[in-house]
Amino acid sequence: MERAKVSIIVPVYNVAAYLPACLESIRVQTWREIEVILVDDGSTDESLSLCRAAAERDARFRVIHQQNAGVSAARNAGLAAATGQYLQFVDGDDRLLSNATEVLVHAALSTGTDLVIARFYRVSGQRQALQGHIRGRRVLTRTEFAEEMVKAPANFYYGVLWNKLYRRSIVEAHQLRCPEELSWCEDFLFNLEYIKYVRLVAAVPEPVCCYIKREDSLVMTQPTLRRTLEMKQKTFSYYKDLYQTLDLYERQKGRVYRYLISAATDGGSLALPELPRLPARKGRRRRAAVQRP
Repeated sequence: MERAKVSIIVPVYNVAAYLPACLESIRVQTWREIEVILVDDGSTDESLSLCRAAAERDARFRVIHQQNAGVSAARNAGLAAATGQYLQFVDGDDRLLSNATEVLVHAALSTGTDLVIARFYRVSGQRQALQGHIRGRRVLTRTEFAEEMVKAPANFYYGVLWNKLYRRSIVEAHQLRCPEELSWCEDFLFNLEYIKYVRLVAAVPEPVCCYIKREDSLVMTQPTLRRTLEMKQKTFSYYKDLYQTLDLYERQKGRVYRYLISAATDGGSLALPELPRLPARKGRRRRAAVQRP
């Protein structure tokens, strides 16, 4: 099989308590053809030194340091530096399963798809749940994927970056970047724009990462209803435009407008004792660089 290079972009801001596990999970990936771009977004804890230590140990890791500008700016800095055929994103307080990159790349190469989407583990304290939406292993056209997404538009499965693999040539051809003016839903907007240019999407049943639900993360401290509605109003035009572009808007209009009142969901919790225990100590509250959709 082709040994395609993957650029793994990790925005980092004050996640020293979680970062060693995250970086180690990337280092031991079974897919070895990777470059890891760690973008420290002005951390005030030990995160930057941990990133630099990782780069000293493994030549595939490199560090970009910038003043605090938010998660979108950090991801965009990583995109500008990336050289791989594919793009993968990891948050600094989460971690990958050991075969995550291999699962994603194998799906992309074997099907010729431009986007791969996978399931993930949601971890809350000592409780975990396997999350996803599209069932089984499928290859979908762009239209078929949009028809699945409209059923659960606010689901993390569709909105986040860290359970997907992207083709860098598409990102660069259309100069796609995360909108830096937004403090929430910026990753979903990136996905909405990217989907416009894909031909096929592969959905795989394997989980690829552990998303750690933190009580001190920004999404958990937002005024729920008011903040959600404000951001939905700002992002709805992107969402509506996708379905108009795909000639699905008139047929799916009712579901499209349900996006405005849908609540972001990452699923529930379920004990899964076979998952290894993750660090329990909480880090400091993060600013814009570690938002959730």
